[in-house]
Amino acid sequence: MRKIKWSAFGLAILVVIILLGVFAFYNGRNRHPDYSLSLNIKAPKDTVTYKAGFAALKITPEISEKWIDKNDDAAYNKEDGDTFEDKNGNEKFDAYWLAGFSKKRAASGVHDHLWARAMVIDDGHTRLAVVAIDLIGFPHNNVINVRKKLADKFGITYTIICSTHNHEAPDMLGLWRDSFLKRGVNPIFEKWVENRIVESIGIAVKNLKTANLRVAQDLTGSDSLNIDTRKPIVKDKGVYILQATDAKSDSTLGAFVVWGNHPETLWSKNTLITSDFPHYVREGIEKGIYTDKKLAKKGLGGIVLYASGCVGGLMTTRPTVKIKDPFKDVYYEGATFEKAEAQGTTLALLALNALEKSEPVKGGINLIAKTFEMPVGNILFRLGVALGIIDSGYSSWAHFQTETAALSIGEVSFITIPGELYPEIASGGIETPKEGDFKLAEPIETPPLRNLMPGKYKFVLGLANDELGYIIPKSEWDKEAPYLYDSPKAHYGEVNSAGPETAPILHKTLKEMLEKLPK
Repeated sequence: MRKIKWSAFGLAILVVIILLGVFAFYNGRNRHPDYSLSLNIKAPKDTVTYKAGFAALKITPEISEKWIDKNDDAAYNKEDGDTFEDKNGNEKFDAYWLAGFSKKRAASGVHDHLWARAMVIDDGHTRLAVVAIDLIGFPHNNVINVRKKLADKFGITYTIICSTHNHEAPDMLGLWRDSFLKRGVNPIFEKWVENRIVESIGIAVKNLKTANLRVAQDLTGSDSLNIDTRKPIVKDKGVYILQATDAKSDSTLGAFVVWGNHPETLWSKNTLITSDFPHYVREGIEKGIYTDKKLAKKGLGGIVLYASGCVGGLMTTRPTVKIKDPFKDVYYEGATFEKAEAQGTTLALLALNALEKSEPVKGGINLIAKTFEMPVGNILFRLGVALGIIDSGYSSWAHFQTETAALSIGEVSFITIPGELYPEIASGGIETPKEGDFKLAEPIETPPLRNLMPGKYKFVLGLANDELGYIIPKSEWDKEAPYLYDSPKAHYGEVNSAGPETAPILHKTLKEMLEKLPK
């Protein structure tokens, strides 16, 4: 009898293992096996007439079930006495879990709206759509969903969807629910956001008008607004602005602003949905900047998109960072909306002042874009895929399909980054510390990407068309002791990266593309 019992038990274990394997295999299936992209479009040689159109659609969810945080820890726990309003009577907390920081941070209300803001630029030959969304990230799987929904509806040649990497918006990656075994994304919200992106592009196309383009930048003014929390200290300080004006009336149709910093100034205890400091950047540029209810700087009008640049490293405005009021001798610290407003308003001022010395953009759109595979060395990422928490699937075993692009319009060039790029990969300053896990004598990711980009104005678009996590120079990769720069503990970054090969592969891919881009 004993042998029969153990055999039955062993068989049961075997069945469970097989079922788990089938479950993991199913979750790792390729969501879009028929999809690949390879574009190489040259600008027209004749005189170019631009058209530009903009749109802004809210993607703020309705918070129907609010909750009471009994011990003010910003984490929903029944054990702490936290309660919620069961509006639909299903005895389940229908929460929107906020992305970033720690799990269980449920939204309790709305401070300001989240947006899908679209810009479409057409040179008569190529029609480019850029959409900036106030979310933590937008995986490549979702990008393909959007493109399939777009199909040939609006004549779009290429679409770029940039996430601001907002830490005060609903989870879009699956990582921040109340359980390690459950995906944190609300599937209804996910599909609605995809549809809103498609709709925003359609409205922007409908709004196309003959336009002039102008470009400006401020390469130093933002230095006090964030810090680099990991050596080597390299920040992408530039604020980059592309403006489109109506060719007939000269009124502003819209503008596109890029700066490199985590939108997490409200930090980890905030439970109100907000787009963080980008809200104040857009408001200031569009509507003007006021102090004591008096207009201090006139706005542009139109619709402003905000996108994040190089945010890896880690670029942040943590509570200890003091932000000066742009008009008063007052400094804000902690994690308050007053601080986020001062930060965003200062950035808006930098952009508006820079545009006073803007230059016209001339020339058609050159565009190179391609999908490629990225190995997933992070065991936690693989586990997330196996459990269905990360709903991306593999293009081949333990590889994500991802994407990058390089494009230029006259003296303006852009590259898209499918994650959170360490600024030294873009601008230089990679180091090879002796404690690095791979003991490299020289950096792999050289020359800096901006050295390869044509033109005077060089926009690096982070979290564009994917979110692979941190993109760390391989020589600075460090999971094993001794830690970089004699640190007593491991640095933050590697745990949220696809792996040590991410930066070398991305750099090599972009280098090849930029070498083909017309100078």
